[in-house]
Amino acid sequence: MDQNLALISQYGMQVLSGFGMTIMTWLGAVLLGITIGFVIAVLQRYGGRWLRALLRVYIEILRTTPFLVQLFILYYGGPALGIELSALAAGVLALAIYGSAYFAEVFRAGFMSVPRGHIEAAQCLGMSRLDIVWRILMPQMLVIITPALINLIIILSKETSVLSIVTIPELTAVLTQIGSEQYIYVQTMLVLSVCYLILVAATEQLGRWAERKVSHYLAR
Repeated sequence: MDQNLALISQYGMQVLSGFGMTIMTWLGAVLLGITIGFVIAVLQRYGGRWLRALLRVYIEILRTTPFLVQLFILYYGGPALGIELSALAAGVLALAIYGSAYFAEVFRAGFMSVPRGHIEAAQCLGMSRLDIVWRILMPQMLVIITPALINLIIILSKETSVLSIVTIPELTAVLTQIGSEQYIYVQTMLVLSVCYLILVAATEQLGRWAERKVSHYLAR
């Protein structure tokens, strides 16, 4: 076991590069997914009947189909529709779209948690819908939805391992290749688990810090 782990250490730069690719794709997908999810939640609240129905279908389709299937459709089926994306672009976009459905539901629940009276008071003051969203809804719901947001972000971090299927050189792909070359599958998967453990633990700590900051800000 020690010899095999020492052998993996010889691929240190490749492992670090793969870990960096994992973090990059994950952060890109999270930022894009949160943005799309927030827009969907706002449109669900203020959009027309048909728009809300279409968005509900969008959310349900993404929530009830595996991420792997969605990734395959976008990457391998995209060219048939004139959508040709690199593996990296397809991976980030697919992960962002997948996450957006869940983020949208979190934001929708957050909007519903704000007392109706606060919204009616803002309307009486003549505030626009945009002002109500940013100055009334967002500040009050942040404390409530922050734990759920962090949980979804952590889930997306682990979904990045699926991206190795479309040849993105992220951590899982790199360690799988090392395991195949050196016939040390158990050791490479152990290293993979430790790396994800570190990533998730760091995200949890940042999430707790963010939650404290938001709570402190709203308490003032």
